[in-house]
Amino acid sequence: MMKPLSWLFIAFYFLGGDGNADAQDSRPNILFIMSDDHACNAISAYGGRLADVAPTPNIDRIAREGMRLNRCFVTNSICTPSRAVILSGQHSHINGVRTLNDAFPGPSDGTPNVAEILRRNGYQTGLVGKWHLRSPPWGFDYWKVGPGQGMYHDPVFVSSEDGLPYQIRPPKGAERVSGYYTDLVTDYAMRWLDQRDQGKPFFLMLHHKAPHGKWEPADRHREYLADVNIPEPDSLWEDFSHRSSATREMGTSITSRLHPRRTMVADVQKKDWPAGSIDLSDMTEKEKGRAAYQKYLHDYLGCVKAVDENVGRILDYLDANQLSQNTLVIYTSDQGMFLGEHDYFDKRWIYEECLKMPFLAKLPGVIPSGTVNDSHLCSNLDFAQTFIEFAQCSDVEEAASMQGLSLASLLKGSEPEQWRDAVYYRYWMHLAHHHIPAHYGIRDARHKLVYFYALPLDANLGRGQFPATTDGWELYDLSQDPNETQNLYGRPEYREVTAQLKMKLLHLKEQYGDLDERYPDLMSRRGRSW
Repeated sequence: MMKPLSWLFIAFYFLGGDGNADAQDSRPNILFIMSDDHACNAISAYGGRLADVAPTPNIDRIAREGMRLNRCFVTNSICTPSRAVILSGQHSHINGVRTLNDAFPGPSDGTPNVAEILRRNGYQTGLVGKWHLRSPPWGFDYWKVGPGQGMYHDPVFVSSEDGLPYQIRPPKGAERVSGYYTDLVTDYAMRWLDQRDQGKPFFLMLHHKAPHGKWEPADRHREYLADVNIPEPDSLWEDFSHRSSATREMGTSITSRLHPRRTMVADVQKKDWPAGSIDLSDMTEKEKGRAAYQKYLHDYLGCVKAVDENVGRILDYLDANQLSQNTLVIYTSDQGMFLGEHDYFDKRWIYEECLKMPFLAKLPGVIPSGTVNDSHLCSNLDFAQTFIEFAQCSDVEEAASMQGLSLASLLKGSEPEQWRDAVYYRYWMHLAHHHIPAHYGIRDARHKLVYFYALPLDANLGRGQFPATTDGWELYDLSQDPNETQNLYGRPEYREVTAQLKMKLLHLKEQYGDLDERYPDLMSRRGRSW
């Protein structure tokens, strides 16, 4: 006669148990979707000026079914450093990736990698899409990435399975794949999900190239919004006379960037811009600005359209495969992006449009649906520790060297016992791209104080010599001036506020270990103007 315990074993077997704890692992899956240069103003859930003309219903669905963070910021608004911060939970000066030219440390160097931490704790880990770090991907059971920036149309991919080495440029022997990058990486992500070990929870990083420049919409979106006049930002025509002398003549305007570099003739249009250039001849300066802005936004939003469609595809996949109820879905971007504000495109500055990151998250039954967090200052420094807490990883040795705060309690709708009252930012690439001076600063709930120290220091800036430029300070009262068009630094009525913010800035620099004392030239400049 069969013993009672034997009956229990048979019942357990046929109900899906196999004696392996992983088979019963109920921890949530994590799907981390990250685009490149996707501004909050181009996501309709954020209610910006583009919400009505270029809605993003699929990305908005994450907000509708979960939470939108309104105060999430990047610590260094440039692609490669931001990705390193997200993986490591450390500021750029700690993880060593301060510029586009720095490689993310390898597995033996002691820098945390949240993918490896989750993999070690029973998650199956995957990476598909844009990696944009100079070192090979690690910490992932599977990866398939586009080298470097990647190509929008008929791109090249290399993977952990094809035997080709990862390098910043496409390796010899790599074949181009027919299709559009945004569609293809979503295909690859769903294929990996189909083939994954279903006895383990998964951690999947799905990284889109779009809407990074140079902007090439999918063929199906070439005429997207063609007959629509895109609303202009109020600061498109900003008078820079209020700026400090450090920034007044800096940056790259939309007009100068999008003007064709040679005489326009039909057969060379695409040699300047993949989606075609525009002829700005015989226009006034204001007409050029308007035309260049419209061109930029039409191409940019065409790329966003494909991202939104593919977010819808992956959400539908989760629904169809009964994965939605136990999958934490996050949508973000590696930083914000100027969409004509201040007559700028690109990012890098500490100004709000590129400092602010989108962050939308949903997990049914855990993250309350349709909620907004308007009060807590968050950053990409927090992402790694958030993943670790949701994944219920214990005894994570690397967590001691992480510098962020887990967002889990905020996302669950709880009030944390302690939270930061300001975020620290630093951009290192002095003049190396787009003529932007090196700077650091602080952003609290109301004010922003920035010191443009304007020195190359020892940052890896690649080729070229980049001289010191004029340093300067800027202060903005965001409650009164959200567009940052009135620099208040030096005004007597803000003397006390300025002094308090400088003390807070020094405190954060000390807290995060980013001290200026190792740079005598910087200390000398600081001493003259502090």
